[in-house]
Amino acid sequence: MLIDKLGQFGIDQFDRWVGQVRAHGELPLQIRLWNGRDYRFSAAPTVTITLPSPHAVSYFRRPSLASLGEAYVEGQVDIDGPLPSVFEVAVALAGRLVSGNKLWGRLAARGRQHSRSLDSESVQYHYDVSNDFYRLWLDEQMVYSCAYFERGDEGLDAAQVKKLDHILTKVMLRPGERLLDIGCGWGALVLRAATKFGAHATGITLSENQYALAQQRIREAGVQDRCKVLLCDYRDVTGTYDKITSVGMFEHVGLANLGGYFAKVHSLLRDGGLVLNHGITTTDVDNGSGAFFGGGDFIDRYVFPNGELPHLALAVREMSAAGLEVIDIESLRRHYARTLEFWTERFEANADRIRTMVDDKHYRIWRVYLAGCAWAFANDWVSIYQLLGCRAGAIGLNPTPMSRSYMYPK
Repeated sequence: MLIDKLGQFGIDQFDRWVGQVRAHGELPLQIRLWNGRDYRFSAAPTVTITLPSPHAVSYFRRPSLASLGEAYVEGQVDIDGPLPSVFEVAVALAGRLVSGNKLWGRLAARGRQHSRSLDSESVQYHYDVSNDFYRLWLDEQMVYSCAYFERGDEGLDAAQVKKLDHILTKVMLRPGERLLDIGCGWGALVLRAATKFGAHATGITLSENQYALAQQRIREAGVQDRCKVLLCDYRDVTGTYDKITSVGMFEHVGLANLGGYFAKVHSLLRDGGLVLNHGITTTDVDNGSGAFFGGGDFIDRYVFPNGELPHLALAVREMSAAGLEVIDIESLRRHYARTLEFWTERFEANADRIRTMVDDKHYRIWRVYLAGCAWAFANDWVSIYQLLGCRAGAIGLNPTPMSRSYMYPK
C-alpha cells in the first residue's frame, strides 16, 4: 500500500513536470511509465524513455545531464533512439526547465590533490577496461584522441595517421632525435616517430593495459632499438629530450598542478627543442568544472575521475609562466566532434560484442559519454588545442621557420 501511495504521489508530481516541459514547446520525446501511462511531447517522437518503477520519477524532478545520465547508467530508465537525438532531448530537458540549472557549474576546485597513487588509480579506472573493448570502436592504430581531418572527408583510420604526422611535423622531428611522449596510450605516436621519422622515441603511461600492448607492438615492429614505453608518472621522468609531445594527457593533471606539469616539461626539454601539448579545454573562462548542465559532474563520477579542464587562457598562462614560449596555437574542436561521431557510430555498430566484454553499467557509461562528448564539442561547450612551444628567451631557442608553411608539407 505504501508503494502504491508513493507511486501515485510521484505520478502527480510527474504530471506537473510534463506540463512544464510541454509549455516550452515540442520535443521529439515519448515517456512510458511502469503503469502503462504514455506521454508524448510531439507528434512523431524519435526518442523513447521508459521508467520501469516509481523510483525513476525522482531523477526528473530537477533534471540535469548528471541526474539523467545517472538514471540511465544505473539502469533506472531505458532509452531507445538514435544517440544524437537522445542527447538533444537530454540537453533540452536540462536546459528549458526553471530548475536552477546553469550552463556552467561551480568554479573548479583548485585544491584537488593529484598524488601519484590517485592519478594512477584514475587513469587505470578509465583505460584498463580492456584492450579488446577499445579496439572495437577506435581506429586500427587505437589512437584515443582527436583525429585530424585535413580535407574533411577522410575516414577515421586515415585521419588518425594524419594527426600523428601533423604533430610530429609540427615539432620538426628529425632522424636520431630523442622524443618523449607523455601519456602515450597504446604507443601509436612513438611507433610512428620511430618507423617513419627515424627518431628515438620514449612513451610513458600509467595504464598497465596500454603498457603491455604498446610493448608488444614495438616488438612486432622490430624497433626495440629506438622505441620504448615506460610505466611511470610524468613527475618521475628524467633526462633531456629534443622534442616532447603530450596528447590527451594534461586533462588528468589538475588545475592546481598545471604550473608544475609545464615546469617539468621545461626541465626535460633541451635548448632549441620543441614541445607540443594537445589537450581538451573548457570554454568557460572561469574554468568551470560542472560544465554544460551538470555534464562535467557526470564525467567526473563515471568516466574520468579527478579530471579537470582549464580554459585556453589558463593553459597558455601556466605554460608561459613555466618558461615556455607559446609559438603556435591551433584549435581542433571541429575535428574532435567528427572523431567522436566516428567513435559513436562504431560503438553502436559493435554494441552486441561490447556487451559481452563489459557489464551493462559500463556499456551504458561509455555509450552516453561518447554521444555527450560529440555534442559538447559540436556545440563549443568544450574545445581542444594544440599548443606548440619552446624554451623562452633568446631568438636561437626557437628553431621554427619564420612561416608556418613547414607544418603543411605538400
